[in-house]
Parts: sequence; C-alpha cells; structure tokens
Amino acid sequence: MAKTDDINLEVPQTAEVEVVKDHMNYDLVDKEVVEVDKPTSRRLRRLIDKRVMVVMTITYLIQTLDKGTMSYASIMGIVSDAHLVGQQYSWMTTILYLIILCVEYPENYIIQRVPIAKWLFLNVILWGIVLALQAATKNFAGLITLRAFLGVFEAATQPTFTLLSSIWYTREEQAGAVTFWFMMNGLNQILGGLLAFCFSFVPSTGPVKSWQALFMSYGILTVLWGLFIAWWMPDSPMKVHCFSEEDKKLMVERVRKNRTGLQNRQFRKEQLCDALTDPQFYAIILIQLTLTIPSGGLGAFNNIIVKSFGFTTWQT
Repeated sequence: MAKTDDINLEVPQTAEVEVVKDHMNYDLVDKEVVEVDKPTSRRLRRLIDKRVMVVMTITYLIQTLDKGTMSYASIMGIVSDAHLVGQQYSWMTTILYLIILCVEYPENYIIQRVPIAKWLFLNVILWGIVLALQAATKNFAGLITLRAFLGVFEAATQPTFTLLSSIWYTREEQAGAVTFWFMMNGLNQILGGLLAFCFSFVPSTGPVKSWQALFMSYGILTVLWGLFIAWWMPDSPMKVHCFSEEDKKLMVERVRKNRTGLQNRQFRKEQLCDALTDPQFYAIILIQLTLTIPSGGLGAFNNIIVKSFGFTTWQT
C-alpha cells in the first residue's frame, strides 16, 4: 500500500505572479515548472509577434509620425493661419515633451494596475482625436492646449511597450524586441517626409488647407488603429483568449526564468537601489537623451531651417 501521509504538496515558485480577479485563469499560475523546448518556444514567439510585436511596432511608428506632423505643418502655413508669433511655434513642441516628462511617473504606476492592452488602445484613440482636432484650431491657446493633451496620451507608449516586452518575451529576447519597435524612429524619417509631400499637393485655395488635411488624416487613422488594438491585442499570457489553454500555459512557462513576474504590482525599494547603482541605468539615460535631442528640438525646426535656404515647400 502506498503511503499518502507526509507528502509535501508545496510546489516551489520560481516566479512571482500576483493573482488578480480580472478574468484570471488560475490554472496558469502556481504550477510546477515545465521545460519549453526550442522549437516550441520559437512557435510561441511567432504567435506572440503576430499579436503583440505587430501592435507595438505599428503603434510606435504612428506615434513618431504624429509627433512629426507639427514640423511638416510649419512649412504648410500653420504659423500664419494660426497667427503664431515670436516663440509661440517653439512652444508647440516644448509643451509636448514637458507634459510627457511630468506624466511618465504616474503612467508607470497606472500601467501596473490596469489591463495594459485596454489602457493602450484607450490612449491611442484619445491622442488620435486630439491630433485631428488640431485641424480645427487657429490660435495659439487652442493649439498649445491640444498639444498638451497629446503629450498626456502619447506618454503611455514607451512605458507600456517596455512592460509588454518584459511580460511576453524572455530575457534573451527582450533586447531584440525593444530594438525592433524603437527602430520605427528611423522609418518615420523616411515615411514622414514622403507622406507630407503628398499632402503638400492639397490646393491652398480649397476649404481645407494642407496642414489641416495632414492632422485630420493622421488623427482618423490613429483612431481606427486604436480600435484595431482593442480587438486584436491581449493584456497578458494569462488573460489572452485567442490562444489554446496549452499554449497559454507554455507562454507563462517560457518567461518564468526571467524571474520578474507577471503583472507584479508590489514596489520594492531594493530594486530601486539596484537600478540607481547600475551603470547601465545611466547609460540608458544618456542614450535616450542623445536620441531625443535630434528627434525633438531639431525635428521641430529642421523643415523651417531647410526652407529658409530658399527651397520651396515641395523641395523641403
């Protein structure tokens, strides 16, 4: 007869998973460790790329395109049509990044406590609406107010994508995942100028100016993309409904070795101290600073500078 007493039923936990009551599948947590072989891991990553990476990549591209609209609008007549004088145009870009700087901390707090995909699509839709409304504004007060709200909603993307990359991808895959969606900064420089060139053909005598058409078109497309995110993107491996139960379990297992947890909402001072004493933390700050200077300040004025050399709007 087999003895049933003195059996240790406790399963060792190698990853911290906070269980929440928002449609959580409890069968996916607190199970014994299952080894995921490389072919299965590659198959699961393709599924994740299709649902998550595609959304992050295209969303980040749309965001960089939307941020660049003011630069192209500056040579399409928005300065004169909106009666901007002195330093008022420069504030159109400055206010955007000031607001992003102010809301980044509360943004990181919020995304750890809400369904992340739902929070993302909500912000995308709202910034699309704000972007489209800029076409109807023809004064400094209205424009700077809308630009401030644009910064509030666009601030959700980078912290959200960083968290998504850590939730869905293994530690070895995270650098490549972040690099892939961050590469859209470069693609924006190619597509942004080409698309703006197309809008420059809008007749200046028509009821809608070229810069207004630019804002409206980008805004409407952004709203439509936000609706697609709401339908297509899952919140986490534990809440996804588009994969089989077995695949969901394996997706949790493949990131278990990260030892970072899934949707961990507990703040730990020791982790903050580790970050502040890590040289890589300051290297990332330096990288981000050197990247945002050309994409922010110089990006807002580069078209004005080029046009000042005597080039036409089309040539610029």
